[in-house]
Amino acid sequence: MKERRAQYRDRICVAMTGASGAAYGIRLVEVLLTAGVQVYLLISDAARVVCREELGLDLPEKPEAVAQFLHAHFGLEEPGLLSVYAPHDWYAPVASGSNAPRAMVICPCSGGTLAAIAHGLSDNLTERAADVMLKEGRKLVLVPRESPVSTIHLENMLSLARMGVRILPASPGFYHRPQRIEDLVDFMVARVLDQIGIANQISQRWGD
Repeated sequence: MKERRAQYRDRICVAMTGASGAAYGIRLVEVLLTAGVQVYLLISDAARVVCREELGLDLPEKPEAVAQFLHAHFGLEEPGLLSVYAPHDWYAPVASGSNAPRAMVICPCSGGTLAAIAHGLSDNLTERAADVMLKEGRKLVLVPRESPVSTIHLENMLSLARMGVRILPASPGFYHRPQRIEDLVDFMVARVLDQIGIANQISQRWGD
């Protein structure tokens, strides 16, 4: 019975690419796991480099080791909520529409990943998973962190927005008077959680 119940747990795919802003992706995973959401995590090689440079997190190479590392890093007790998949693991659930998660967030999303998704490329698991979300009509949220943006970036964003993809640039607000970098990170993560329907109060809302 426990295995059967686990199959019906809310499932969200989070992909991290090589753009700056690894803190957003790591915090998003932490909040989802804390909320009891099953997370399928995809981390590119470039994202692992960014995690090391920006956060001091030296993530292991093997997916299973990454899952163990993050469980310990977050101090979580419930096992089995986090599944990590290699960039070319075509047997991962997210690679097929027959087992697609409810939503997918690419955070942060590089310009190259943005372009690949906009043009239907599937050279790695992140791009394939995004393609699955599009063809299955599931929620897909992209969090680009690039400045300035070129005409190519803007045209790719517009193309994806017309397909129903939510484009959520990593542009935190300041009306909540942030005191720490973590406050800015939580502002953006809260906006992402709102888009995928996960209740949260990790950041102050306008008017509260």
